[in-house]
Amino acid sequence: MSKIRIGIICPSEIAFRRFMPAIQKCENASYAGIAYANAEEWFGDSVPDETLILSEKAKAENFQKEYGGKVFGSYSELLNSNDVDAVYLPLPPALHYKWAKKALEHGKHIFLEKPSTTNFADTKDLIDIAKEKHLAVHENYMFAFHRQIDEIKDIISSGKLGEVRLYRIAFGFPQRDKNDFRYDKALGGGALLDCGGYTIKLAAMLLGGSARIAYSRLNYTKDFDVDIYGSAAMVNDDGVTAQLSFGMDNSYKCELEVWGNKGFLRTGRILTAPDGFGPSAEVNVGNTTETVNLSADDTFAKSIEHFCKCVSDEKIREENYTDILKQAELVDSVKGA
Repeated sequence: MSKIRIGIICPSEIAFRRFMPAIQKCENASYAGIAYANAEEWFGDSVPDETLILSEKAKAENFQKEYGGKVFGSYSELLNSNDVDAVYLPLPPALHYKWAKKALEHGKHIFLEKPSTTNFADTKDLIDIAKEKHLAVHENYMFAFHRQIDEIKDIISSGKLGEVRLYRIAFGFPQRDKNDFRYDKALGGGALLDCGGYTIKLAAMLLGGSARIAYSRLNYTKDFDVDIYGSAAMVNDDGVTAQLSFGMDNSYKCELEVWGNKGFLRTGRILTAPDGFGPSAEVNVGNTTETVNLSADDTFAKSIEHFCKCVSDEKIREENYTDILKQAELVDSVKGA
């Protein structure tokens, strides 16, 4: 398989800090270039802020200086390029649907930062277009590719904890800058679409295909017009429950607890373990507590490689469509529960 040439729409921090080092490690993908928005794409009919455009251009040129590739003077120029097979989209969530749809209509595969879009209907529309055009769509919940997930599942299936009675998943962090897109409703902000989506994704992986939302609550504060923290419960057909909590004005937590009738397991970097970091789990059975060292991994590189498999393998591509739609359905269920 020839390398998939990936172009980036928007010179964002995550693209520079995480995507670019990861793609250098990938056998089946290469970096084609970076696009910054022109005045019309950024401001529409409003008066353009030339300083902001120049700032975005400077960021794009810094990508070129560090990693090579071409600088595209507009998103549309990148989408029309014959030198680009696929697009990485690290834009704020509310812009995902618009630019992912345009990319698909231009025959480009799409590698989306999570969430895929801000609602199920838009996500389904993207998947429908992708199916018609035989194009890949991938949602970058990269933690799902970490080896520690399978290692924890192995501990559970070994019977050491007994029968699972409950999963608890918590993910939250202190308030960031008030100008961060996460606190802006127009840009697709809100705790559910950001950190809440991680907890839903992990719970679905643990509970299996019958996982569904049992109840949920989104909480607001007087300072913002988006949900700032929330909680939910998910259940499966076997009656196993996962309790979820999430927030973006919280003390930091990134925890999984598996509670069985013989013991329990706790781990603290289940969603955010960086490249090379070796996580660990505390396993308590009876009066004995054991620390189990889990594997280090590079989840971003593995997520890109999975995207490449979706491009080349129709079966994997179809499975990915199903996973993305399931996630979007569960997130929408939290809104409506």
